Amino acid sequence: MADTVRVLLPVLLVVIALLVVRRRMPVLSWWLVGYPVVALRVLISYRATMDACGLTVPASAVRRATARMMGRQAAPVPPRHSLPLPTGAGLVMRLRMATGQAPEDFTASADRLRHAWGAHAVYVRPTKPGWLELRLIGWDVLADVRPARRRLAAGPLCLPLALREDGRWHVRDFRTVPHELILGATQSGKSVYLRNLLCGLARQSVVLVGIDCKWGVELAPFAPRLSALADSPDRANDILDVLLVEMEARFRLIGLSGAAGPDAVLTSEVWGLPDDVRPVPVVVVVDEVAELFLAASKDDEKRRDAMVTKLIRLAQLGRAAGIYLEVCGQRFGSELGKGATMLRAQLTGRVCHRVNDEASANMALADIAPEAALAATSIPAERPGVAIVGDSSGGWSRVRSPHLTLDDAAAVCRDTSGLVPELSRLDSFRPVITVESAGPGSPAATAPTTRPVTG
Repeated sequence: MADTVRVLLPVLLVVIALLVVRRRMPVLSWWLVGYPVVALRVLISYRATMDACGLTVPASAVRRATARMMGRQAAPVPPRHSLPLPTGAGLVMRLRMATGQAPEDFTASADRLRHAWGAHAVYVRPTKPGWLELRLIGWDVLADVRPARRRLAAGPLCLPLALREDGRWHVRDFRTVPHELILGATQSGKSVYLRNLLCGLARQSVVLVGIDCKWGVELAPFAPRLSALADSPDRANDILDVLLVEMEARFRLIGLSGAAGPDAVLTSEVWGLPDDVRPVPVVVVVDEVAELFLAASKDDEKRRDAMVTKLIRLAQLGRAAGIYLEVCGQRFGSELGKGATMLRAQLTGRVCHRVNDEASANMALADIAPEAALAATSIPAERPGVAIVGDSSGGWSRVRSPHLTLDDAAAVCRDTSGLVPELSRLDSFRPVITVESAGPGSPAATAPTTRPVTG
């Protein structure tokens, strides 16, 4: 009996340790246990699984003739594959499709492959003609999302903001997708996504302009890093006028660079200008866009239509001038007035969190991917931060942002306040912040004062 206890006790401790590691550190558990087990299962059952899923083709004439000569029947041939290589959340294989096969055949069988190999999910992605990438995910990577490593950013204005369900990061690249629409109900995680975006931009040389018509309560914590902040529709209208003037000045600069001489490098956007004359990129964050366009009178309707027109001009022409839009809200549709549909068409990046109704999901995603709108309506309320990300190409994916508290985000903006670029046209819109006194017992204790944020 004692010998049995001495043998079983270490085994029990190892099992308990593995269960704890699997729960607390799933990546380590995957590398230690998950990957070897799943990779061995894939290699052993690959041919039988492909045959059962209908992903094999008949053997060639030479193989059939050879099999007849040996008195056997030629077995169906599965696609050739590479060795299963580990990733941070699963494993990946490259498949060489046989003649007559299409990527859609493998996509349709992804769920069957998942069950056959005991994976959490299987994703298929064509890489080049005749080749596929088969990616297996070992566990639910969206259950606990940690911040991305800084090295994932590929350059300026490239930010890893959310983890995709296939284990890769959704990278917000402003130069590829210049404008974005972010929708989500209250407590859906929309604000967390925006905090990650602002903190990522705060560490770069970028002019941040905030428009928050809820008296600035959403964007006020980030005031130390903002170059301009509007907390009312009238002030937002004035900021949009200034941004249009700035955009026109940048286009004149681009035009002058082409007339500098025969040796000048021709360009049609600010990124083609030399570094010493290139203007600093501007990112305009419009929070709760419905509040911006509420109209209670004829004058309000005129101002609303004028602001929509200005935003459309910025969306159509701003990319070349280095001016980018991030429009956030709970709803976005025709109730915003004339031109709202045209503005939405310019916001090619789409992020839809849990919404209150199907119409809101359709407003965000139905015009680019109807099935993505259906997926957005099934986001559970107990998983804040989960969203559907789509773009104008029709591709979409389920993602989740790493949790970032408001205090931590505000601290990042305070620490990076020295990176606020100079843009004289926006000086009159610089937000003011409160400087607290030294303390009640200090001789220098005075009433709180305000000062403009300086770089």
